[in-house]
Amino acid sequence: MRAYLERLPHSSTASWTMLNRRLEEAIPFQWHHHPEFELTLTLNSEGQRFIGDHVGSYGHADLVLVGPNLPHTWASRRKIDAAEPHVALVLWFRKAWIEAMIAGSVELQPVKELIDRSLAGLAFSPETGRALTAEFQALFDRPPLQRLLGLFAILAHLAGDESARPLSRAVPRHIEGRSSRLDRVLTHLHRHYAEPTSMGELAEVAALSVSGLHRMFTRQTQASITEYVAGLRIGEACSRLSATTEPIGFIAEAVGYPSLANFNRQFKALRGMTPRAYRALFRKPV
Repeated sequence: MRAYLERLPHSSTASWTMLNRRLEEAIPFQWHHHPEFELTLTLNSEGQRFIGDHVGSYGHADLVLVGPNLPHTWASRRKIDAAEPHVALVLWFRKAWIEAMIAGSVELQPVKELIDRSLAGLAFSPETGRALTAEFQALFDRPPLQRLLGLFAILAHLAGDESARPLSRAVPRHIEGRSSRLDRVLTHLHRHYAEPTSMGELAEVAALSVSGLHRMFTRQTQASITEYVAGLRIGEACSRLSATTEPIGFIAEAVGYPSLANFNRQFKALRGMTPRAYRALFRKPV
């Protein structure tokens, strides 16, 4: 399942976008990406989050900053208080806008370092999420200028949070003048990751030698092509295991593993459990 490009609405009274998302039934698995940064605080909900090649559990007051074009989604398992909805308080802002706001302001350099680190996705501690819950909720009742000041107050707080940890291992780090080569390779991989990967074919896509392709890819994504493809395949397998009843053998072949034994080994190496155990996490008790 390739991530779809989400086009976010823009406000005539604000330079950035926000959403108070309240869902009675569940937070659905919707694998997507967009060019904006996304800061999401999730309340009254437990489940799994998928960010790049990261898959992990989340709970109440889960707070994550996602970089531009990094595929992501949340998928809930249950509400903590069954009488209340799942809540996601989401803030989006464009890279060019936040960089322009920061430029020339020494006071905002910690925020610049924060957004630079978030390209791989950053998860903050539940304590940080709980501490900022009132600030997030207050944003929705403020006029535009006060909202803007509130956004930067939240970002400044996060910039000082030493508990933040990166999530995805394989994230493009664009280098000026070279990103188009990498973009072509990534587009090809996302379209054909379930098929056998030919290094020669990828080198032609990038207009590089095979050795040049390896150097560029590893330098800009911090992963080898083999590792990146495995992340895509296992990420797709996770989405199918959590959302469908398809047989595990069928899923293995669909994501590019004709050998079920090899699929099981790769899955356990990346997720720390077997596909069967992972699927059991999403089964509702009878």
